[in-house]
Amino acid sequence: MPTVKEFIADNNLQWQATYNDKTDKYAYGYRGSLIITPGDFLSADKQLPPKATATQTILVTNSDKIDFLACELETLDFFEPFVERYKEILSPSGLYILFVTDLDKNGKFEYEGFTFNAFSLDESSVWNELVDFADLSKGDLKKLSAIEKIDTIYDEIKTTKLRISDKSYEEVKANQSATGKVLFGAV
Repeated sequence: MPTVKEFIADNNLQWQATYNDKTDKYAYGYRGSLIITPGDFLSADKQLPPKATATQTILVTNSDKIDFLACELETLDFFEPFVERYKEILSPSGLYILFVTDLDKNGKFEYEGFTFNAFSLDESSVWNELVDFADLSKGDLKKLSAIEKIDTIYDEIKTTKLRISDKSYEEVKANQSATGKVLFGAV
């Protein structure tokens, strides 16, 4: 069984990683995007960008399965392909938090034996939401290195009670919006 790092590397699943190595406390930490659906190959050495990614990913593990994963999915339509791509390294005891752009209501659900906490995300970031969930101060994190930030977020979030109601996957899917993230800024 490959390690999580080997699985990601061997399958060319990392995308725009800002951290991809062991941390001070854990065997492996990752920040960046993970590929769900790769881009088409134009030639043997030229490939288009991925068609689907799990963005703003924060991943931590101390085993051959993912212990913690938080990420943004642009649409709930990416969820099933995500599980299909990564189920070999998911764990029934893992803590998986999804921030879904086109989700109108939050829900905790089981899918293929894994538990997922799905939250609506419209104007924030995965990092900011995790900082809030863990009741951490951005000032405290500012003093830490990139490695220490990953360790601190995971250490705090794994002991936090997420306020989310249990639902079936079908109920969560029924709360998928036709709109999505509304972008603000210069026009």
